[in-house]
Amino acid sequence: MPLVRTLVAAAVLAAVCGTGAACATAAGAGHRTAGQTGTGDGTGHAAPGPTRPDAAGPTGRGGAPDDEPFFVAPGSHAARQATAWRAAGRTADARLMDRIAARPQAEWLTGPHPEAAVRDRTTAAARHRRTAVLVAYYIPQRDCGAHSAGGAPSAAAYRAWIDAFAAGLGDRDAYVVVEPDAVPHTVAGCAQVVPSERYALLAYAVDRLGRQSGTRVYLDAGNPGWIPDPARLVGPLRSSGVTRADGVALNVSNFHTDRTTSAYGKRLSGLLGGTRLVIDTSRNGNGPHRGPGTGLWCNPPGRALGRPPTRRTGDPLVDAFLWIKRPGESDGTCRGGPAAGRWWPSYALDLAANAHD
Repeated sequence: MPLVRTLVAAAVLAAVCGTGAACATAAGAGHRTAGQTGTGDGTGHAAPGPTRPDAAGPTGRGGAPDDEPFFVAPGSHAARQATAWRAAGRTADARLMDRIAARPQAEWLTGPHPEAAVRDRTTAAARHRRTAVLVAYYIPQRDCGAHSAGGAPSAAAYRAWIDAFAAGLGDRDAYVVVEPDAVPHTVAGCAQVVPSERYALLAYAVDRLGRQSGTRVYLDAGNPGWIPDPARLVGPLRSSGVTRADGVALNVSNFHTDRTTSAYGKRLSGLLGGTRLVIDTSRNGNGPHRGPGTGLWCNPPGRALGRPPTRRTGDPLVDAFLWIKRPGESDGTCRGGPAAGRWWPSYALDLAANAHD
């Protein structure tokens, strides 16, 4: 949808902004969120139960158009920044910031009490007859101790956290991305985790969240630059419940192009018997950074917003393009950035200014 039509539609719906979070990871990853739960800083076969939302249907649940069903939440950093810049006379910059504010973005749940925030977001989305996009990001030893370190203090605490997350979902529509980086970090050799224990926790999350009738569950599987041979992910993903999820999420908080990521995803899907995909397009408009320097995933310069969120993917294997990483939130304290998940207006402005839309 062209930008002008999107902005007009957003204004008419009175749902103009987005939230989510950011992060960073070890070399080759490309990351996420260490902020607080809620807004601000901060899988194959369906489980037994009621019918799950159908990605291939002509309309989304509640009558939302099938290609544009996702919720644009008010009060995002980008929306507030655009308002402040207009008040200061920076109207051109404000218009660029609208490119972020008017798009649906994921909400990251990163703190110890997710139920209220999940309930609030999904209820607000349902009120607008839209679908919330959420990220569960609280696995013990999160991010292998890097920029977004943290998570639940124990396996029991994590299971309780997932139960609370599921309670907040109820029967309302949601896409949930489960634990960015958790599987790839383990495959890459994170010494802080016991693989079998981590995979069991992920399987618990997939199964428990998948019991909610309106929820689609996507288990994170990293990106093409991190684990280049997707065969290395097959066993770990199976142990983590991927065959009972609605699919896998790829390119979360990274910059690989749609073409590269889709090709990688198709190889992985073939190895998993046809697992479906969602792809993070929030910052991949110019592809990955090719210049000098360490940490090509961490606040690289010259990047651009990617394809707006949609279910009109043109690929029968790809359920949706999503903005999982919230554009403008830092990957970590690199290249002058603030802590992971913190809002960085100048970086957000560059992403918007470089966008091809």
